[in-house]
Amino acid sequence: MAGPWVNSLTWYCKSHAPTFTWKGCLYLVDTLAGDPEVLQVDAETYYEKLSKKSSSAPDVYSIPGGKEVKLEDSCVCFVPLYRNNPTCKMLLLTDPKDKETVLAVYLNQCWWPVEDVVKTADPSRDGLISVQTFGERIVLFVLNYIIFGMLEGSSANDAFFLPHSATECAKILWRNGEAVAFYSVKMKGSLCDSTTSQCYLLPVLDTIFVRRKYRRGGLGMKMLHDFCLSFMAEDALGISCPISAAMYQGKSFDVEALVCQKFLQTYPEEQKRLWEVEAPGDWSQRVNIWLKIQMESSPAGKAKAGFQTTKPRQSDVDQMSKGVKYIPGVGKVAGDATEKKMTQQHRVLDKRT
Repeated sequence: MAGPWVNSLTWYCKSHAPTFTWKGCLYLVDTLAGDPEVLQVDAETYYEKLSKKSSSAPDVYSIPGGKEVKLEDSCVCFVPLYRNNPTCKMLLLTDPKDKETVLAVYLNQCWWPVEDVVKTADPSRDGLISVQTFGERIVLFVLNYIIFGMLEGSSANDAFFLPHSATECAKILWRNGEAVAFYSVKMKGSLCDSTTSQCYLLPVLDTIFVRRKYRRGGLGMKMLHDFCLSFMAEDALGISCPISAAMYQGKSFDVEALVCQKFLQTYPEEQKRLWEVEAPGDWSQRVNIWLKIQMESSPAGKAKAGFQTTKPRQSDVDQMSKGVKYIPGVGKVAGDATEKKMTQQHRVLDKRT
């Protein structure tokens, strides 16, 4: 059955309508308090029923504009919620005409539109807030994997992010009831990856993203400044290598703000602290960002064209290849779409190497 209209969107709800208060709608992040394992069992049970349901009378999901999508197993797929943990999965509804376009996420026995997953009715969620609850992990996943990875990250200048780990230190930037940006940090002393015993030797800003409609508003600079303020006792801070030429020159996530040069000009006290680093961040694996900017801005530096590309780390590509598993019946459809997207991204990035 089709549920009620909420903020010009209609969602399909399997057993109950969305929760309302006198102020309006409580969104997923405001209400999700159940056991993640129980929620996943619910999703798996729902999928089993969906796959057995007669194709002659399928349920439908309504999208803006009055169109309806049939809820069939060919349009749904499970994807890993966390990096290095393929057992914890999210059930997604994709557009039948474009398997890379995600329409909704299934949780709490409901299909939630992507845009509603990143909204909140809680006025206390404002500004940069650390990710702590399971609901906030879902918001981080949707911002990173779906909105950036599938819906907005179409430019060759964009980086390539994998799903975060279950314990990733991250902050979401909330504004006017909506999650509009995030950044994540590899903490000093944390393991570099699951295949090594090496640990990070300094805090490293690993991923950062501002939604397209909120760029050019200084949010990138705000997050970079917050990162620096969070580790005032550290003599050195890192930004994961490679930093793209676009981020150095101001053509990436936030044209006016997320620019290393502008940030370091505004906060000169950080010029000696910020380094482009490769894990684990030994001194031989660091390049001072301000020094690199100065060298690249010189005639000799420009001739050498020393900027690096946004090519994903091979270890990340290997993890994605091993970690992404899809449910029977839709694995080929969803898997092929993801593999095609990764191949296209790598091809574009290789051309810029």
